[in-house]
Amino acid sequence: MSTAEAIDGLVARLAAALAARGTTMAAAESCTGGLIAAACTSRAGSSAWFERGVVTYSNAAKTELLGVPAALIADRGAVSEEVARAMADGMLARSPATFTVAVTGIAGPDGGTPAKPVGTVWIATASRGGAAEATLLNAAGDRAAVRERSVVRAFELLLARIEAKPSAR
Repeated sequence: MSTAEAIDGLVARLAAALAARGTTMAAAESCTGGLIAAACTSRAGSSAWFERGVVTYSNAAKTELLGVPAALIADRGAVSEEVARAMADGMLARSPATFTVAVTGIAGPDGGTPAKPVGTVWIATASRGGAAEATLLNAAGDRAAVRERSVVRAFELLLARIEAKPSAR
């Protein structure tokens, strides 16, 4: 199965899970640059369950649009568990969505360090009434592969979070 097919399958499952619960999602993206939003909105009828997405590629955008404290970014780095969780929480606070997903990472080919090499990606999910949870992804490959793997993992984590919540219907 190709990555595109995997993403399409995950979006179909995500759409069904959100629709079954009468809930919506929003995305806060950095290194994926809108790929999550694009995958969701490529599906007809997505306006029923995809609320919004923002690309906060710069640190200033993370602070201005999502409320991530500049001091947190300075202390922990934009690519960190804490910033990913703050991005997910910030999107939840700034939208009516029930669930959010946030991605921040180093897609490469430059920007990596020994402590945070290329392919280091933090993905966080949040939901109304629940604490944000973050997961580290160490993705191999070129820039496109890191970004695609990040989207797949983001959908997997968000889907698991949604499916763990009982249906409101």
